[in-house]
Amino acid sequence: MSTVNKAPEAPTGSPQSAGGPGRLRSALAVTSPGLRVRFQTSLQQLMAFGSLIVLVILFGILNPRFLQPTNLSDILLSTVVIGLLALGATFVIVTGGIDLSVGTGMSLCSVMTGVVLTNLGMPLILGVLGGILAGALMGAVNGFFVSYLKIPPFIATLAMMMVAQGLALVISGTKPIYFNDTPGFSSIALGKPIAGLVIPNAVFIFFAAAVIAGIVLSRTLIGRYTFSIGSNEEATALSGINVRKWKMLIYTLAGSFTGLAGVMIAARLNSAQPGQGMGYELQAIAAVVIGGTSLVGGKGSIIGTVIGALIMSVMTNGLRVISVPQEWQNVAIGVVILIAVYLDMLRRKENTT
Repeated sequence: MSTVNKAPEAPTGSPQSAGGPGRLRSALAVTSPGLRVRFQTSLQQLMAFGSLIVLVILFGILNPRFLQPTNLSDILLSTVVIGLLALGATFVIVTGGIDLSVGTGMSLCSVMTGVVLTNLGMPLILGVLGGILAGALMGAVNGFFVSYLKIPPFIATLAMMMVAQGLALVISGTKPIYFNDTPGFSSIALGKPIAGLVIPNAVFIFFAAAVIAGIVLSRTLIGRYTFSIGSNEEATALSGINVRKWKMLIYTLAGSFTGLAGVMIAARLNSAQPGQGMGYELQAIAAVVIGGTSLVGGKGSIIGTVIGALIMSVMTNGLRVISVPQEWQNVAIGVVILIAVYLDMLRRKENTT
C-alpha cells in the first residue's frame, strides 16, 4: 500500500500548466520511485545470487571436497535453522523493526517441544504444534510490547531474548531433553522423503516454508500492510488501518517461524538444548540484510532472504572445509555483516537523492 501526495496546481500559463518540462518532471517524480525500488530490489537479489555462485566456485577450487554431494547436503541442512529464523525476521525488518529474541526463543521452543513429547508423553503432532505455538506466543508478546506499549523493538526483543534464555533453562532444569523415547521425531529433520536421496526432509520443509512466506508477504493483506507500515507507518494509520493490531499479527507470524526453527533444530540434534541459541539472531538478521531487505523497513523479499541464508551457510561450511580456525570464521562472518549493513546504508542514500 502506498500513498501519493497530490502536487499543487501550477499557475495558468506556466510550463507545468502547458504540459511542458515541469509537468513531465512531476509525473516522473510520481512514477519513477516505484519502478526504481523494484529495479534495485531485483538488482540486489541478482548480486546476492551472483555472490553465492562465486563463493561456491571459490571454495570448490580451494578444496574439491566442498563440492561433494554429501557436503552440499550438509550446507543445505545447516541453512534450515538460520533460514527459518530469517524468514520470520524478514517480516519484522520490513516493518522497520528488529527481533533480537529469535535465537534464544528458538531454544525455548525446542524445550517446549521436549516438554510436550517427553514429559507429557503427547503425540508427535502435538509436540510439533506446541513448539510452533510457543514461538507464535513469544512473537505476540513482542508485538504487544512494540505496538501497544510503544516500547522500541530493540529494547522489547532484547528483554525477550533474556527472558526466553532464562525460561529455557528453568523449564528444562538446565539439562538437555532427549527424544530417544519418541520414535520418528528425528526423522522430521533427518529422514529422506525418497530412499537413497541425499537431501533430508528438513530442507524440503524449509523451502516449503519459504514459498508460504513469499506468498504471504507478496500476495496477502498482511503482506501489503507489512510493507505499508515499514514505508510510512503514520500515513498507514491515517488511512484508517489499525497499525497496532496488524503489527502485533506480524510479530506473531514471525514468531511462528522461530517456533518451527526450534522444532527443526531439536529434531536434527534429537535433543532440546536449553543453552543453545545465542548468536543465531545475528546470523538471521545478516541473512535478511544480505538478501536486500532494508533495515529501515519498506523493502525486502523472501527470495533475497533465502539467498542470504545460503550465503551464510556456504561461508561457514567453506571456511571450515579449508581449515580456517573457528575464531577467524567468526571474524569473517562479522565482516560480512558490516559490509551488508554498509551497503544497505548506501542504498538508502541513493534513494533519498
